[in-house]
Amino acid sequence: MTPTPPAPSVSVDALVEAVLAGEHGPLPSELTATSVFWLHHGTRLAGGDTTYLNQYVLVRLGGSFGGCAFEAGEIDPSVCRDSSGAPLDVLLRKAPRPLRIAALDAYLSETRPHRAAAAAGDAEAVTLPTGTPESRARARDAAVAGLLDIEEGARVGLIGVVNPLVAAIRERGGAPLPCDFNLKSTQWGDPVTDDMHAVLDRADAVVATGMTLSNGSFDTILERCRSRGVPLVVYAQTGSAVARAFLGSGVTALSAEPFPFSQFSAEESVLYRYRPAGGA
Repeated sequence: MTPTPPAPSVSVDALVEAVLAGEHGPLPSELTATSVFWLHHGTRLAGGDTTYLNQYVLVRLGGSFGGCAFEAGEIDPSVCRDSSGAPLDVLLRKAPRPLRIAALDAYLSETRPHRAAAAAGDAEAVTLPTGTPESRARARDAAVAGLLDIEEGARVGLIGVVNPLVAAIRERGGAPLPCDFNLKSTQWGDPVTDDMHAVLDRADAVVATGMTLSNGSFDTILERCRSRGVPLVVYAQTGSAVARAFLGSGVTALSAEPFPFSQFSAEESVLYRYRPAGGA
């Protein structure tokens, strides 16, 4: 485990190259992805009319997991047979993008676990309460929205729509600009655009899901927010340790939720909130 976080990164590909070169810890060529998991689940929260269908690929490395959501049909369950036991550098170089992100997340989670960052005062551990899916989702998304420092009426681009987060942004006085490839409207009838660029051009602040790491849009969002001087908050189950590498280099705050994710349990679980200055 490294005593302090490495320098912020400038792009996902640059981060992968730095990891392969051993700049963030041991050489990935010396490590093995013990297990690869393929998960698929659906969720419909009470009071809503949207069924969220989510697929994840997970990589187990030592005492850590790395995770990445992906679109339906993008990765087949046979990935578990083909990639379990593979050298980590092979996954980082040659695997489909979601599996590459999961492998990168596993590596960065293993070299510096979120719990170690919290113990060092670089992150705030937030406990999500025992309860129903709805109560836990509300608590999670309130914690994410709590990272926003906005004025009343500020336009908040939401790249990756989750209805409780739309509500949490409104509760903080923000005006959500929702964007998602798979939804047409929010629970309250707000139109959802699939034009990320239109949202990025108008937003006073941006909240983006870690899924942007999987679909390749993260670098574009990062650069646009940098160039406009717009705050970028990332809420990440996908690639939570990957997104952490961009704190202070475009990402202004991060809600990191490592596996097992909150939706897989009714018991207390922990997410970690980061800001670049350390401490939340």
